[in-house]
Amino acid sequence: MALLDCSHAAHLYDHSPSGDGLGLRTDADEGVHAGVTEDMELVLFIGIQATGKSSFYRERFFGTHVRVNLDMLKTRRRESLLVAACLEGKTSFVVDNTNVTCEDRARYIPAAKANGFTIRGYFFQSRVVDALARNAQREGKARVPDIAIHGARGRLELPAMAEGFDSLQFVQLAGCNQFTVEEWKNAV
Repeated sequence: MALLDCSHAAHLYDHSPSGDGLGLRTDADEGVHAGVTEDMELVLFIGIQATGKSSFYRERFFGTHVRVNLDMLKTRRRESLLVAACLEGKTSFVVDNTNVTCEDRARYIPAAKANGFTIRGYFFQSRVVDALARNAQREGKARVPDIAIHGARGRLELPAMAEGFDSLQFVQLAGCNQFTVEEWKNAV
């Protein structure tokens, strides 16, 4: 299982003949890693299942941020290894999980803040009826049990700036899989 899309990790490898022989770049090679922006970001998605989070990632962040997704990684250990690699490598990343509780979000925010990352939250409109309809269109492992959607909605805690976010956005999935994004109005 590939844990990291190679296009996101390409900046870590030195393909030049003058490299260190191991193929890995160090900070001393160029002062900073190629491809690392000064704006390192942790993007946290927040919302129940089937609200468009993974589609939003593909549309908005695929080319710029590593995707951390527990459904793909299968274990918290693997997830924490990938998050640690992103933090150490100063690589922007998106946590594409439900992150429905403040406790879920606290798993990522303090470490990212301590490493100089900007923290951006995207809350996905979480109406159960809409999520159930979208989930019903999924096939195979992509479809989650309806009870999981109801359970996530029952645990959902609205995000707040006080959690450590630098910005919060509200995302709605409109017709034809188009997203509308606006500033979070309930941010405190």
